[in-house]
Amino acid sequence: MTASFLLVLGLALAGWLSARSRAWALRANSGSRLASLPNYHGWYVGLWIFVPTIIFVFIWDAISPNLVIQSVLASPAADGLPAIDSARLDALREARAVASGALASTTNPDALPMVAPFSDALSQYRWIGIALTVIIAGAAGAWSYLRVKPDFGARTRVERVIMAMLILASLVAVFSTFGILASLIFETFRFFEMVSPIDFLFGTFWSPDPMANPDNPDPTRYGAIPLFWGTLLIGAVIAMIVAIPVGMMSAIYLTQYAHPRFRAWAKPALEILAGVPTVVYGYFAALTVAPMIRDIAMSVGIANASSESALAAGLVMGVMIIPFVSSMADDSIAAVPQAMRDGSLAMGATTSETIKQVLVPAALPGIVGGVMLAISRAIGETMIVVMAASTAANLSANPLDSMTTVTVQIVAMLTGEGSFDHPATLSAFALGFILFLVTLALNFVALSVVKRYREAYE
Repeated sequence: MTASFLLVLGLALAGWLSARSRAWALRANSGSRLASLPNYHGWYVGLWIFVPTIIFVFIWDAISPNLVIQSVLASPAADGLPAIDSARLDALREARAVASGALASTTNPDALPMVAPFSDALSQYRWIGIALTVIIAGAAGAWSYLRVKPDFGARTRVERVIMAMLILASLVAVFSTFGILASLIFETFRFFEMVSPIDFLFGTFWSPDPMANPDNPDPTRYGAIPLFWGTLLIGAVIAMIVAIPVGMMSAIYLTQYAHPRFRAWAKPALEILAGVPTVVYGYFAALTVAPMIRDIAMSVGIANASSESALAAGLVMGVMIIPFVSSMADDSIAAVPQAMRDGSLAMGATTSETIKQVLVPAALPGIVGGVMLAISRAIGETMIVVMAASTAANLSANPLDSMTTVTVQIVAMLTGEGSFDHPATLSAFALGFILFLVTLALNFVALSVVKRYREAYE
C-alpha cells in the first residue's frame, strides 16, 4: 500500500510539473496573461491524476487479496490442501505470510506446496495493479493536460475541489459523532428493555452481576446514582475547587504581574502538566497523596479513613487539569485590547481593580470555555479514579470514603468476559449515553455564557 501511494504521488507530481511548465510556455508564447496562474494549472492536472488513481488503489487493495486466493485455489497445488476448513485456512495463511516475506519459513507440511503459487499470484496481481494504476493516471493526466490553455479557468476548478475536500472533512467529523450517538442509543434501548430507566436513573445500589441470568436481571442492582454522585464529587467539585482558583490566579499573575523572563519559562512549565500521562498521576495519587490524606485524617481523630478516597483522586485530578484552565484564561486575558486596560488605569483604578472589573469580565468567554473543557476532561478521567478512589460504588458525602465514577464502571463492564447481550455489559452503553448528554449540556451552557458576554464586550 505504501509503495502504491508513493507511485501515485510521484505520478501526480510529474503531472503538476508538466502542466505548470506548459502553462508558463503558453504564457510566454501568447504574450498575454493566463486566466489562471501556472500553479493552478499544475494543481488541476495533479489533482486529476491523484484523486482517481488513489481511489483505484484503495479499491484494488481491497479486492486483490480475494483475487490472489482464487488464483491460488485454482492451481493444481491446492488439491493437496486438507478438507477441514480451519486447517485449510491455517495452511493458506502461513503460505501467504511466507510468500509475502512476513515469515521466513514454515514447518506446516500443508503450507509448503502453496508458497510458490502464492508467490506467483502475488507478483502477478502486484504488476497488474501497477499497470492499471499507471494507465488510469496516464488517461486522467492526458485528459486534464490537454485542457491547459490560456483561457482555461483552472483556479475555479481547483478551488471547487479543495472546497469539496473541506466539506468532506467536516462531514467525517459530523457523521462520526452521529455514528457514535446512534450506537449508544441503540445499545441503551436494548438495556432499558431489560432494566427500567427509573430503576437505573434513580436507584441507589450499583452491583451488576455479569454471571446472572440475562433473561431475569435484578433491576435493584443497576442503580446508577452512586456513579453519578462519585463523578460529580470527584470531577466537578473537588477537582474544580483545585483547578479553577489555581489556574485563574496563575493566569492573572503570568499576564499582569510576572516579569517577561519568568513568564517565558513558567508558562511552558505549567503547560507540561497537560502532557503527563494520566497513569503517572494515578501512581502519584495512589502512592503519595492518598496515604498522606489518610495519615492526616487519622492524626485529627478520623479512625476509619481509607487509603482510597474521593478526595485524593479529586485533588490530583485538579492538578492535572490546571493547564486547561490556566492556558485558556491566560490567552483570553492577553487578548483583551490594551486600550481597555489603559483606560481603566487612566480613570484611577488600581491594577487589581482593573483585573477584577475590566480584564476578567472581558475575557470571561474564553475563561468559561477553558473551565468547561476542564470539567469535561475531569468527568471523563478513569485511571486516577481507579488507582486512588477504587471501584466501589458508594453513595456518601464524605470525601474520605472510597468512590467510583461512570467512566470506571464503563471500563469494568466492557473489559470483562460477559456477553454483549447481557444487561451488565449493556449498562456500560447506558452510562456512556448519560455521560454524552451531560457533556453536551455542559457545552450548551458554555456556548450560552460565551455568547452572552461576547455580545456585551464586542
